[in-house]
Amino acid sequence: MNDGSEIANTFGDGDGADRKHLRADARRNIDDLLVAAMAVFSKSGVDAPVREIAKEAGVGVGTLYRHFPQRSDLIKEVFRREIDACADAAATLSQDNAPFEALAKWMNRYVAFIAAKRGLAAALHSGDPAYEALPAYFEKKLRPALQGLLDRAVEAGEIRDGLKPNELLRAVASLSNPAPDVGTDFTDNMMRLMLDGMRRGAGDK
Repeated sequence: MNDGSEIANTFGDGDGADRKHLRADARRNIDDLLVAAMAVFSKSGVDAPVREIAKEAGVGVGTLYRHFPQRSDLIKEVFRREIDACADAAATLSQDNAPFEALAKWMNRYVAFIAAKRGLAAALHSGDPAYEALPAYFEKKLRPALQGLLDRAVEAGEIRDGLKPNELLRAVASLSNPAPDVGTDFTDNMMRLMLDGMRRGAGDK
């Protein structure tokens, strides 16, 4: 079994490809730790005690440090896991829904991703070089996921052509972080307006 530094290096490329070489119990511990860390970070921030994370995951602190020797290792992998889940949802939604419905559901799934990411914001915007690769990973995974949904909806004549995934991702992120005095209904209302606007001119050549 790899030691902590080797496992951390395995996750350095962000794709988790070598995770299959770990024992089943090690993979299970890692998954439990990532779920627990996301829950704790969302509630208490990224500086939450590691004991709280380990307890939430049902493992010992030593297990946490063995897999994630540095706090930044854990934060990076939590963020990648959230990105992967959001990106992977695009294919699932496309299989189960009509093109526009799949797009709308994914956009709302992305809103939920942005909300979850708030618990990681202090670390991600800290300027720590440990997180430098994350924006590129975000771009690599989410832009193609959204582009596929857009292409499918355009082909079906359900939205207009020419919408750019990068611009939509930024717009939704902005709508998901309204001013403190604005209620949560604001984001929902703005998302409905955005989606309605995407249908304007659908099918035009």
